[in-house]
Amino acid sequence: MTVHGSFPGSRPRRLRVNPVMRRMVAETRLHPADLILPAFVREGISRPTPISSMPGVVQHTLDTLRKTAVEAASAGVSGIMLFGVPEEAKKDATGTAGTDPDGILQAGIRAVREEVGDDLVVMSDLCLDEFTDHGHCGVLDGLGRVDNDATLERYAEMAQVQADAGAHVVGASGMMDGQIGVARDALDTIGREDVSILAYTAKYSSAFYGPFREAVGSALKGDRKTYQQDPANARESLRELALDLEEGADMVMVKPALPYLDILARIAAEVDVPVAAYQISGEFAMVEAAAEKGWIDRDAAIMETLTGVKRAGANMILTYWATEVAGKL
Repeated sequence: MTVHGSFPGSRPRRLRVNPVMRRMVAETRLHPADLILPAFVREGISRPTPISSMPGVVQHTLDTLRKTAVEAASAGVSGIMLFGVPEEAKKDATGTAGTDPDGILQAGIRAVREEVGDDLVVMSDLCLDEFTDHGHCGVLDGLGRVDNDATLERYAEMAQVQADAGAHVVGASGMMDGQIGVARDALDTIGREDVSILAYTAKYSSAFYGPFREAVGSALKGDRKTYQQDPANARESLRELALDLEEGADMVMVKPALPYLDILARIAAEVDVPVAAYQISGEFAMVEAAAEKGWIDRDAAIMETLTGVKRAGANMILTYWATEVAGKL
């Protein structure tokens, strides 16, 4: 046998000989505290409503949301990100249900805080798309375009009502220019300097959002390409990052996760604030669908995807498997 280089003296396989050895030398470790559970609460239902494209995920009632929050906290999950689904009749052009102090999202925030207190970090989606009758993340102008600055006024009000309802963190997800600074000013104005902002810094216009649209009952026609990022671009994510940090973001996020691991790694290398990644509905649905067909090992695929996201630099991962995975860890 011809020997090249340092072989046979150097044998990397020695560190893979058994599970305990592999665990000991593992560079990346998942922990329940890394995980955040996205959850949907829907107005006007008496029992949980299954989401057909997301097996095992439901639109919650306030009561089942409370139970889900307790289960997540008991499993060691760090946070829960709440999305509200109002009754169709309450949707309008400016998403007023999103700033109603008694709206479904604010009711969900209060319910979770009442149930678990500070045992979970309660996060709320700061965006209008669930509440508008056109499905866009902001207010439209006379030509049907999303009006950035008019939308910021709505976001300011949303930040305040979500903080009043008990949110520890507002998740600014609308991708409007200036949204972090406006939300920070709005929160500080009402004396809520303690409420953090998670900036959806690099949120791409992705084909993988499809199941989420069902989950929130989105009325969207068309697309969000004028405000969400172009999948072809990487450098602009760093520009968005610089702006969000300058405006006061406490944490930053990349969304989706798996198609944008390169972006996640670049952002993680740039910052000294916590970095999150959102393993979105389409990523979840692909694994569940392939597993249902018997094409992949479901549990192994779930752990591999989450490990990949953590390895790329995420401190926190939003995933619909959060409670399940935390229980196994």
